[in-house]
Amino acid sequence: METQYISWRKVISFAGAFIAFLIGSGFATGQEVLQYFTSYGYWGIAGGIVTMILLIYVGTDFITVGYEKRFPKPGEIFHYYCGHALGKFFDYFSILFIYMSFMVMVAGAGATLQQHYGVSVAFGGIIITVLASGTVIFGLNRIVDIIGNIGPVIVVISIALGVSAIIRNPAGIAEGNALLPTLELTRASTNWFFAAGSYVGFCMLWLAAFMAAMGATAHSKKEAALGGALGAIAFASAVIIVTLGLLINIEQVVGTQIPSLYLAQNLSPTLATGFSIIIIAGIYTTAVPLLWTVAARFTLDKSKKFRIMTVILATIGALVGLVVPFSKMVNIVYVINGYVGIILLILMVIKSIMKLKRQ
Repeated sequence: METQYISWRKVISFAGAFIAFLIGSGFATGQEVLQYFTSYGYWGIAGGIVTMILLIYVGTDFITVGYEKRFPKPGEIFHYYCGHALGKFFDYFSILFIYMSFMVMVAGAGATLQQHYGVSVAFGGIIITVLASGTVIFGLNRIVDIIGNIGPVIVVISIALGVSAIIRNPAGIAEGNALLPTLELTRASTNWFFAAGSYVGFCMLWLAAFMAAMGATAHSKKEAALGGALGAIAFASAVIIVTLGLLINIEQVVGTQIPSLYLAQNLSPTLATGFSIIIIAGIYTTAVPLLWTVAARFTLDKSKKFRIMTVILATIGALVGLVVPFSKMVNIVYVINGYVGIILLILMVIKSIMKLKRQ
């Protein structure tokens, strides 16, 4: 009989890594939340709830399948869900998307430091590139340890900012919702439900290989599942609260590259300075596993070729990521790839149903 040993320290580490991976430049800056949730007003909250339900499902499934199958290469999880031909497509497509997402992280870091400190976009982009590539070279276990500790801290602070905005002006939620039709907003989709589906879709393409690799290090299936579920609940809860915080200040944050910085600035300039550093930390926690996933797809983790590949990928990603404006990159890269991720979600559900029938 399989052991069901659970290390709660490991569970929290898995949840923290899950959260940290998804925080990135999109969530931490507020740009992602603005386009996928806040721009739909009250329906954006419904989108956040749908996102939570779907992320619990995909998060637990990815990590438990990784525990059960112990894939030699994390990308093989796509073959498990989709078969050989489609699995190969998703494997390579996800790697391309993940690499493009790393470029988004570089752009987000550059935009954050430029908005708050007035420095060149290249300055922040280079900093995040150096930090991410340096961490990846240490290998996956070190990555989980580092980002698993940072992720929950960023979520707590983001939730605190959202809650503070709500407490200061609870009536602003209704006022912001009423203002939406009069504002020019960049939305992820014409429909809140499709936006939520697209959001989960691109998250899935990020999470699949990384969660499968984490699952292989779990002591038991139950431990892996708890880590995935806890991470999904905490992250989606933060999304909903930040959505409300931005909705209250919708007139002010529309058109800004880093909406979350406005929430912090509204409370205190000193807090905004501290939060700008926190945003960079959030970008770092996502940039690291994104870069690791691409490098590990083509070379053996911790090998000399892996280290060389990491440096080359990071350099090229930085050069591209500093050319296109951050908000535009979020809208193009995430939305298009999100719809491809929905196809993977459908195939996952089919696989789960078939698995249940065999039991």
